[in-house]
Amino acid sequence: MSRFDHRKYSPAPKVTGFTRTWPDQEITRAPIWVSEDLRDGNQALLEPMTVEQKQKLFKLLVDIGVKEIMVGFPSASQPDYDFVRWLIDENQIPDDVTIAALTQCRDHLIDKTFESLEGVEKAIIHLYNSTSTVQRERVFEMSQDGIIDIAVGGAKRVKENADARPGVHWRLEYSPESFSTTEMDFAVRICEAVMDVWGPTPDDRIIFNLPNTVEQVGPHYHADQIEYFCQNVKNRDSVIVSVHTHNDRGGAVAAAELAMLAGAERVEGTLLGNGERTGNMDMVILAMNLYSMGVDPELDLSDPDEIVRVVHECTGIALHPRHPWVGELVYTAFSGSHQDAIRKSLRKQKDDEPWQVAYLAIDPRDIGRDYQAVIRVNSQSGKGGMAFLLERDYGINLPRWMMLALAPHVQAASEKITGELGSPEIRDLLFTHFDRQAPVSLVDYSVRRAGEGQKISVTVSENGTEFTLEGEGNGPLSAFVAAWNARTGDELMIADYAEQAVSAGSDADAIAFVQIKSGTVRVPAVAEDADTLSASIKAIISAINLSRETDDTGQRGGLTALAS
Repeated sequence: MSRFDHRKYSPAPKVTGFTRTWPDQEITRAPIWVSEDLRDGNQALLEPMTVEQKQKLFKLLVDIGVKEIMVGFPSASQPDYDFVRWLIDENQIPDDVTIAALTQCRDHLIDKTFESLEGVEKAIIHLYNSTSTVQRERVFEMSQDGIIDIAVGGAKRVKENADARPGVHWRLEYSPESFSTTEMDFAVRICEAVMDVWGPTPDDRIIFNLPNTVEQVGPHYHADQIEYFCQNVKNRDSVIVSVHTHNDRGGAVAAAELAMLAGAERVEGTLLGNGERTGNMDMVILAMNLYSMGVDPELDLSDPDEIVRVVHECTGIALHPRHPWVGELVYTAFSGSHQDAIRKSLRKQKDDEPWQVAYLAIDPRDIGRDYQAVIRVNSQSGKGGMAFLLERDYGINLPRWMMLALAPHVQAASEKITGELGSPEIRDLLFTHFDRQAPVSLVDYSVRRAGEGQKISVTVSENGTEFTLEGEGNGPLSAFVAAWNARTGDELMIADYAEQAVSAGSDADAIAFVQIKSGTVRVPAVAEDADTLSASIKAIISAINLSRETDDTGQRGGLTALAS
């Protein structure tokens, strides 16, 4: 395979003539959000949306709080025209929402755009023409002055139509399309020419939308372009600087975010990033970025699953499970070390302190996700993951030594099915491998005081034959072990022990873990019952039974049978 020749491409010229301050700025508030889903997003679809689908998507945008919505290209598309008429005729535009319509700098298209908006109370007329060097020289074959004449002619036609309809609050927007590959001084010059026609004021500002139409440079370069424009355009207090970034290099969100640092006040994008080629700037990602920094995004993203559902229904585009912030798996950890860090962090996280949980940039509950999907177990998972699931779903807190003992069984089971294990399967593995109530089983017991300690009488059965054991100790468990040792001649001791109340997953109310030791052999075991003492005695019996089973090497645990 031969390598391609990178020398056919050239780096962008450095942006000069301004003072770079954006790296030292901070974002402290949300931008003016503008949805392009119904225009830029729609024209990127293999099958454009129907009017009904547009209606559904428009409602979603309104519900989540988008206040400026580009509704289409009504002069060039009959479905767009019909949709705009439905919005106006059926009174579907809330008082706090402004719709926008796009038009080229052509008189008949501008006229039809205004015609489509008859009866609207307020609207944005978005005028554009291409300005980049390659567009001027290779597409239009015109000079800079010729391109300015197109923009000025379109601006005059817009003003004539707006003046003829004085009862409407018209807001005017101009885009030097392909701004990001236009010479910066020319971009300012053409925008100022349009400004001279429209005559904006600080109370009625012009919108200059500066598109990164095809992303060909890094987001830092785009930020330089935006700051250049903000510092060099005249009458800055009469201008709203807007950006419209595309994702050709994968940097649309970063470019928009850095552009805000550079002075942009308004951001155009689409929900979940649908758009031409590799997509438009993803409004959900940028909004969640702001939220994670402690900035109110001023959009309601508390139900991302509804956003995903509606966008999919209207566009036919499925969401990647690893999509930032709202993908199905973005709050899920399969890695063992990640799982352990999440489990420990969640235990220490307090409700009244800033969020500090390893591997979780935000609390998933904030956007309607719960902890059910935070940790999932497969063959790549570790001890922390299975422990988290048991604790979350059954209230079972595994001692570390039991985690170590259980982990190989969980991994083997996951590898066998080449898939994921849920908490029920992990719980079954725990009791399958570490709970043995035969051949020795508990029949009955009683405990009473014996001086400073306690005396226990335990009746057990081995293969149908009952025996009563009696012993004394500091507590009932040590008394039981003493009774066992006295009967069998074994030298058992309790190496570790834990008990807890549980309330889910079984009829039992208590669970006990025990690790018995005989010489150098340690045997972990578990049992559950209606109370902690019964569960604890049964856990010791379980360990005894397990120790007498043949292990993987063919060796026995070395403990004595009662009958011997």
